[in-house]
Parts: sequence; C-alpha cells; structure tokens
Amino acid sequence: MVANLTTPLIGIVSTTAIGRLGDAPLLGGVAMASFIFDCLFWLFGFLRMSTLAFTAQAIGAGDTRELRVHLVRGLALAVMIGCGLIALQMPLSAITFRLMGGSDAVTNAAKAYFAIRIWSAPLALANYAVLGWLIGQARARLALLVQVAINLVNMVATIVLVLELGTGIAGAAAATVVAEACGLAIGLVIATRLAGGSLAIARAAMLDRDALMRMLAVNRDIMIRTAALIAAFLFFVAQGARAGDVTLAANAVLNNFLLASAFFLDGLANAAEQLCGQALGARDRKAFTGATRLVVAWGFGFAFVVAASLALFGPGLIDLMTTSESVRLAARAYLVFVVVSPLLSVFAFAFDGVYIGATWARDMRNLMLASLAAFLVAWLALRAFGNAGLWAAQLVHYAARGGLQALRYPALLKASFGNG
Repeated sequence: MVANLTTPLIGIVSTTAIGRLGDAPLLGGVAMASFIFDCLFWLFGFLRMSTLAFTAQAIGAGDTRELRVHLVRGLALAVMIGCGLIALQMPLSAITFRLMGGSDAVTNAAKAYFAIRIWSAPLALANYAVLGWLIGQARARLALLVQVAINLVNMVATIVLVLELGTGIAGAAAATVVAEACGLAIGLVIATRLAGGSLAIARAAMLDRDALMRMLAVNRDIMIRTAALIAAFLFFVAQGARAGDVTLAANAVLNNFLLASAFFLDGLANAAEQLCGQALGARDRKAFTGATRLVVAWGFGFAFVVAASLALFGPGLIDLMTTSESVRLAARAYLVFVVVSPLLSVFAFAFDGVYIGATWARDMRNLMLASLAAFLVAWLALRAFGNAGLWAAQLVHYAARGGLQALRYPALLKASFGNG
C-alpha cells in the first residue's frame, strides 16, 4: 500500500509547489511528467512484488541464508533497469511527450522536469526492492519509516528549492532525486543491520542459474500483467478525455475516490503477499488457505465501509474538490459506479496478493490479459451509453480480474500443495 503511494505522492508535492508559482504551463508540465513517472515506475513494480514473495517464501522454508541473496539480486536488477532508463531517456522523452500531445510550453516544461527526475530511476527502483524485502519479513513499520522519510525529505527539499530559492521546475525535479537517495540510504542501513552487519553474498549464490531464471521468469510475467493493467487505466483516461473537458474533469475527481478505496484494499493485498508467501515456503496448506480467507473477509469488510462512506459523503467531497457546477453534476451522475467498485474489486486485490505471494505469476499474467480483453469487449458493447458505458466496462474489468483468479485458485492450490 505504502509503496504504491510513494511515487504518486512525490508527483503531487511537485505539482502543488509549482502550482503556487502561478505559471500554468509549468504546472501542466510537472503534472504531465509526474503522470509519466507514475506509469513508468509502476511498470517495474515487480521489483517490490517478487522480492517480497521470494523473501517471505525463504522465511517460511526456514532458509534465512537466502534473505540477503534475494535483496541483493533485487537491488542489482533495479540498478540495471534504472541505468537503462537513464541511457534511454532521450527516446523515452521524445516518444512519450509526443503521445501526450501537450502544448509547446507545457511539453518543454515537462521535458525539463523529466530530464532531471529520470536520474532518480535507479534509486526509486532500488527502494522498491528494499521495501519488498522488509515487508516480506513482516517488518511493515520499518518499511513505513523508509517511505515516510522519502516523502518528508521530498516535501522539505521541494519547499526550500522551489518556494524559497526559486529554482522552479528544476528544483522540484532535483528534490525527488535527493529524496529517493535519502530513502535508499536509510533503507540500506536498516537492511544491513537486519542482515547482521553485511549485505555481502557469495558470487556463486548471486549467479545461481536456476534461481536467476526463476526470478526473471516471475518478474517478466508480473511486468506483462502490470502493463496490461496500465493499458486498461490509460484507455479509460483517454476515452474520458475524448468525451470532453467536463467529463474528463469529472472522471478525474471520481478517480481520486477509487485511489482512496484502493489504499485500503491494496494494504490487504500486501498482507496476503507476505502471509501466503511464508505459508507456501513452509508447505503449510492450512495456513495458506486461512490467509486467503482472512484477506478476502477483511477485504469485503473494508469494501462495505468504503462504499457506504462514498454513498454518504461522496456528493459533499465532490463539491470540495471542484467549484465547477457542470463538473459537480457530471461527477454526481457517475458516483454510483464508484460506490459499487470497492465491492467488485475485493477479489481482484485479494487474489493479486495471493498470486504474488505464491509466485503464480504466469497464471496471473494470463488472467490479467483475459481481463483486459473483457474490459475492451465490454466497452465496445456499451460505448453507445457514453461515459456511463465506460464506467460500466471498468466495473466489468474489476469483476473479471477477481472472478477469473478466484476460479483458477483451486487448481493452483492443488498443484502447489496436492490434495492434502
């Protein structure tokens, strides 16, 4: 939960600080570039997920010697990917900003922010690995400490550089690099102490072929799964934009409510990753199924609370978030879809955690691709209903994600544990 929020929060802080300068193109540029980084880093979220799963499984199996190996492998892969992004920054910048289609002033501002913040890529991705390693050991408080430190440093550095020293968009981007560096330093200090004072591992352990191939296969499948999820999100945003400025703004307001519900449900998914990973490592079928039932039950509990809260307070929250009467009316018209969405997405979030913890990545990938197809088919069938049809297709996507994983679960459980 915390890991998923860190990158968006950094973008929000940058956007807020630049917004205080009163320069619309600068604000649009930071918002555009921050959105790109949200999606870009989200694509490599497998660094957290796989490190968490492998760490939890090692603990369940009682193989504590492998803990350092999983962290170092995750860090090495994160640094390689991050350096690759830096090396490819010119074509990445050219392609993404051409696709975004902003004005020249906005695009130039976004490129300036991108050119500096891209240097945080190895640091941000390495933080994913550290976070997964900590959560995999059920050390959520330490993981939270690292993430709070990143966001506090980012806020302070942004205020000083942008609002006090007047460095503008360059200062906002530089603040993110400083924050990620500080977070990684803190995380590595914590990890070193937990590992007994050293993260050194034997070369043979690091380069174990079977272990490396398994890690890369799991990461590949999770990455494809995440890409399919991002594609659905971007398609939803693009279709909303084509419906006009009012509809786009209304959907943006309502998407904030979806993020709030995801905050709770994704936290339970993280718990499922750790609990199910540890149970699988221990070959404890009873603990595995118990963790699954527990997460699903708590998920529905949270979902009912969130849905009821949105039904009661949604209209008032919409009024707080926008002063435009047309946007308010449009958002209220589609609020019912947001109220229903937590209830339909419980299985999606819960089984995401179960599948990641068990490293059932190939099935997770295939089922997510099937869910994306269901979303697109639903949209084609319902497009005549405009934005309401788009929201209905989104609900179909949630239901398909969770439903398909729930249906596949018994067969995977049997394959992993037998009939016992």
